[in-house]
Amino acid sequence: MAQDTAPQAPTAPGTPARALLPLILPALVVGVAAALLLIGVSTAAEELQHVLWQNLPDALGIGRYSVLWMFVMLIATGIAVGLVVWKVPGHAGPDPATLGLDAPTFPPVVVPGLLLATVLMLAGGPSLGPENPIIAVNVALAVWLGTRLVPRLRGAPWAALAESATIGALFGTPVAAALVISEALAGHLMRGRLWDNVFAPLAAGAAGALTTALVARPNFDLGLPRLDRTDGGDLLAAVVVATAAALLGMCAIYAFPYVHRAFQRLRHPMLMLPAGGVVLGGLAALGGHLTLFKGLEEVATLARSPDGWTAGQFATMAVVKLAAMLVAASCGFRGGRIFPSVFVGCALGLCAHALVPGVQPAVGVAAGVLGTLLAITRQGWVSLFTAAVLVASPTILTLLCIASLPAWLLVTGRPQMQLRFDGAPVR
Repeated sequence: MAQDTAPQAPTAPGTPARALLPLILPALVVGVAAALLLIGVSTAAEELQHVLWQNLPDALGIGRYSVLWMFVMLIATGIAVGLVVWKVPGHAGPDPATLGLDAPTFPPVVVPGLLLATVLMLAGGPSLGPENPIIAVNVALAVWLGTRLVPRLRGAPWAALAESATIGALFGTPVAAALVISEALAGHLMRGRLWDNVFAPLAAGAAGALTTALVARPNFDLGLPRLDRTDGGDLLAAVVVATAAALLGMCAIYAFPYVHRAFQRLRHPMLMLPAGGVVLGGLAALGGHLTLFKGLEEVATLARSPDGWTAGQFATMAVVKLAAMLVAASCGFRGGRIFPSVFVGCALGLCAHALVPGVQPAVGVAAGVLGTLLAITRQGWVSLFTAAVLVASPTILTLLCIASLPAWLLVTGRPQMQLRFDGAPVR
């Protein structure tokens, strides 16, 4: 029998255990600290939201989610965040339209303003989540403190530890963190084996997730009717809904540079952000109060009653939420786009169920979230993971993997929802 004499590619050498062991303790510390900061910011925002949207309108005798109050609160939030961006040292960081999940390392002077702007935004109602600014803050603190307190540990990837810890805390599991880090490593020259490179970030993500689970007990399962068996109709529905969601997301992405440029013409945060608040107030009046805020609690409200709205109402909420996210990201509010995108995908999936009752709510929601996140984030693993977690059904994974293929072909190589400093879209 002839033997294959073709040369084999060299296998990357494994990292010795003695090089990985010193990273465990810093990873755990960063994981716990990052999760506690996220929980602290979220708790502060929730308390302030309760005051602004319940106590205050009740005391004034105004409807909590009346059109008048939504306009007042969103404009006031624009003014408050505008003051932070204008006057607070560090100006709450650079233009958020130029940032993604992998934020650059900011100097510590940026941290207080960015935290304050994030709390005000989360409480005030704009359609953005906490992920981008909290990752940026945790990265800045981890790099600054780590390099000073542990100078001997020169090889510690402080930024990767903080990013993994925050993502693990956000999703309540280290799996999401490992997927994001492995996807990031795939685009760079990697030294050693993959598992050696994700070892310390995985430890940080696990510590962050466990801390969140013990303190906040997050639950992303929407409680939709269980999906035990699938057939060809479910596969077709998943492909169609994911593709439609990706197309809708791409509409917002192509509009992003133009909307951003329109707000930039105002040239001052005290004009840009209040103007954004005016537009967001109009969108809230059109889409209703469920299209406010980051969207997680509102997604749970939709999922509890998948037949509670018409197809037109679901479609309106999806389009309004996407437009609100586009405006908030363009005018200068500090926030991320993952959680609002989940709402858009959920509303779109339930719209498909309302139009075609044969589309199971779990299939529609998971496919809608998958397609929207693929377009908005370009994070394939995170998109699959998030869509699957919301449904909590192992049988959905096969459908999602297949549905992701045509959706990915629509978005890959095209502009992203992130701009360069000159205003050109990142590809």
